[in-house]
Amino acid sequence: MWFFATAGNARFHAYVLPQRLPVLLDWYRVLNSRQRNDRFRAWGMINDPECCTPGAPGCPKKKLEETFGLDYCPGDDELLKHVGKAGYRDPACDFQDAPAAADDPHKGQRENACWLEFGTSSGMMGIRKFPNPRFDPEKWSKLNGGDLSTWKGFEAKVSPEPFHSKLRDGSVEPPFYFGMSCGACHIAFNPLNPPKDPANPKPENIIGAIGNQYTNITAIMASGEATNSPLWRIFNYVRAGTVDTSAFPHDFNGNPGTPNAIFNLEKRPTFPDEELTKWYKAASCAAGADEKSCWCEPGKNGKCWERRTKNASDPMDPKDPVMHILKGGEDSIGVLEAVQRVYLNIGSCSETCWENHLTNFFVLDPTQRGFGQTPVNIGQCRRECPNFRAIEDRLPEIAAFLMSSRPPELYAARGLKSREELAAQLDKEYGPDSVKLGRQVFADNCASCHSSQAPDSSGSFRNVDFLATDKNGVRIDFLSNDRSLKAVDSIGTNRSRALHSNHMEGHVWEEYGSKTMRSRLADPKDPDPSDGGRGYYRPVSLLGVWATAPLMHNNSIGPEVCGKPADPRNSFYVSPYVDAQDKPLKNPPACWPFDPSMDGRYKLFKASMAELLTPPDKRPRKVTLLNEPIVIEALHKIVDPVDKKQMQVRIMIPAGTPQALVGNLLYKNLIDDMVLSRTDFAALKARLKDEAAANEVKGLLVEFIKNGDQPLDVIKKHETLIKKYYMTNTDFWENSGHAFGADLTDREKKALTAFVATL
Repeated sequence: MWFFATAGNARFHAYVLPQRLPVLLDWYRVLNSRQRNDRFRAWGMINDPECCTPGAPGCPKKKLEETFGLDYCPGDDELLKHVGKAGYRDPACDFQDAPAAADDPHKGQRENACWLEFGTSSGMMGIRKFPNPRFDPEKWSKLNGGDLSTWKGFEAKVSPEPFHSKLRDGSVEPPFYFGMSCGACHIAFNPLNPPKDPANPKPENIIGAIGNQYTNITAIMASGEATNSPLWRIFNYVRAGTVDTSAFPHDFNGNPGTPNAIFNLEKRPTFPDEELTKWYKAASCAAGADEKSCWCEPGKNGKCWERRTKNASDPMDPKDPVMHILKGGEDSIGVLEAVQRVYLNIGSCSETCWENHLTNFFVLDPTQRGFGQTPVNIGQCRRECPNFRAIEDRLPEIAAFLMSSRPPELYAARGLKSREELAAQLDKEYGPDSVKLGRQVFADNCASCHSSQAPDSSGSFRNVDFLATDKNGVRIDFLSNDRSLKAVDSIGTNRSRALHSNHMEGHVWEEYGSKTMRSRLADPKDPDPSDGGRGYYRPVSLLGVWATAPLMHNNSIGPEVCGKPADPRNSFYVSPYVDAQDKPLKNPPACWPFDPSMDGRYKLFKASMAELLTPPDKRPRKVTLLNEPIVIEALHKIVDPVDKKQMQVRIMIPAGTPQALVGNLLYKNLIDDMVLSRTDFAALKARLKDEAAANEVKGLLVEFIKNGDQPLDVIKKHETLIKKYYMTNTDFWENSGHAFGADLTDREKKALTAFVATL
């Protein structure tokens, strides 16, 4: 299921994404079989080893016309028969369920497996394809000049305006829908058995839960947008190996993070005292129960769900230990619920229970749905979406798969027999007794955050065995205590991800966050809003960290990596290196090409550790800047009630502008307040609670209209106002903070690097 199940999100990518958000996705650009050998370098994604390019030696299909220009994959003989026709039977219908637990009150009541919706592979791991029954072959052939092996006519621009292309023409349906499984971000090359040729991996070169440190999945999701489109910049600003998971449930805070490396989950710290409200399995509901508090599925025998609040202070209330999932621990009501939320986040059940809770980028009226977010209702999703139930009923099996994932050991990757042999190699590389000294440095400087074990009575970790295993050979130490740390006060790293707001009360994922999480105190040292549980990170586990560099939640500490594809259209790397004035650095360091080999990973780890242990102000500064100007149309067709003239602001954002200034600007609130300054000044003054600020906003409208081609000059002139009321996050420095260890001696830094390589 982790590899194949899309749970119906193909409809999200085909209809909801372009029509409601609206963002264009160009699947042919991404999956064109002619560029199969360039796919990893361009998109950072992994070719399915069971697929092939038609016409290639050994491929069952001989012509690209037979597959409409895409790869040929197992199951396609049946799928291709249903392109333009109804009646396709999804392979998920044949899925064999594992036995349910003996004490499961819902045993034998699973939703039909067809709703898992597997489809067949697209040729790219984690992306699945489905036949489009609405496909019209004659219309398609005419659009593409009679060539069924290409989508060029469908892709073609029909206007110089960035939002106009055939991709937005709803009268033309492509031959396939495309869905996404969880594996799209998490499937990666196996550090213990990397491919000789990344473009042509074998099945044994691929594993499912380490997280893809090269992925450009965010670029894929906006691949149909012109590069001067604001939507392209909102989505495709992240570095390789990261994804902004709040891009679609958008919170106007660019906060990319790495797909989590999932290892040794059974050793992950749990928190039994978390206060939360969630749905629990039940065999029945009380007579007259409201469906919002208890619901039994029609047609099932005793398959009910009860929503209740766990009171951690009540000793009679059974404990429900939860893990803190996501970079800030926001998913905090249970592992199973965290997995379920991921399926929603990638588009499952979008029409029945998700899309109407999202922000629409172009809804500027605060009285209309889509101006901001509202919370997804889990109970309503369950009642109305069979895809939700199909996944929910099999969450224990997905969790069991994730529980089986183990970290890659460097000694095994090098073909050694033991950690002792690895230590001998590392001591030769870094100096005598480096691993032993590094262990001591780690215990004194790192373990208070990066160990799940307890120190001794004096608070020392020197007697802790960080590499000990249980009777099954599983490492005991999760190498993180998973406790919340204030992003500014405690760590000092770029705070963008910590200020993610989707789990706050009233926001889209409210029901997936605990009361305990939302009661975390705001950080008084954070200049940006950090209420509602925001402003925190949890220490990331260091299991297998030698294989997953660059470092930090946003891959920002260490060399930049890039794919260097043959097709320059698909080269997305933009150097983030800047000078002291945040201007593009002349002669910046070159990006390192994607290299999933053992040597490539290890060299990247060493370079990343060297930067991590450098004082932040001595590191090469990174701030992502726009590499070309973008245009935003604002206040379209709004008439000023005072002078009766149409108000229009065309905002020109020049190249060289910090990307975060665009992504983190609450432009809806700003536009609304500028309009309010002319329509109801008293209301604006009451909202801001500051008459001087309200007057400044009133003047802003005039300045923006007069200086629309130079909005940054206006923003800089009113920087204090903008930052206080209209920015979610003002931290643009991406590789800042985490100064721990910067004051170590060179010998200690080398020793620490040697020891961390063994973790």
